[in-house]
Amino acid sequence: MKKLFAIIISTMFLSSFAYAGSCPMLLKQVDAKIASSKLAPEALQEVKTLRDNGETAHKTGKHEDSVKMLEEALKKLG
Repeated sequence: MKKLFAIIISTMFLSSFAYAGSCPMLLKQVDAKIASSKLAPEALQEVKTLRDNGETAHKTGKHEDSVKMLEEALKKLG
C-alpha cells in the first residue's frame, strides 16, 4: 500500500514538473507568432490576454492551466 501511495505521489509531482517546463517554451512560441500575426486587432487582443493569463498561471504554479491557455492562444494564432 505504501508503494502504491509513493507511486501515485511521484507521478503527480513528475507531471507537474513536465507542465512547468513546457510553459516557457509555449510562451516563446506565442510571442513569436504574435510578432508576425496578421490577426484583426480584436482577435489579437484576445490572444494577448490568453498569453498574459497563461504567464500568470505559470508564475503562480498552475502549470496545467497555463499550458491550456497558451495552447489556445497558439490555436487562435494559426
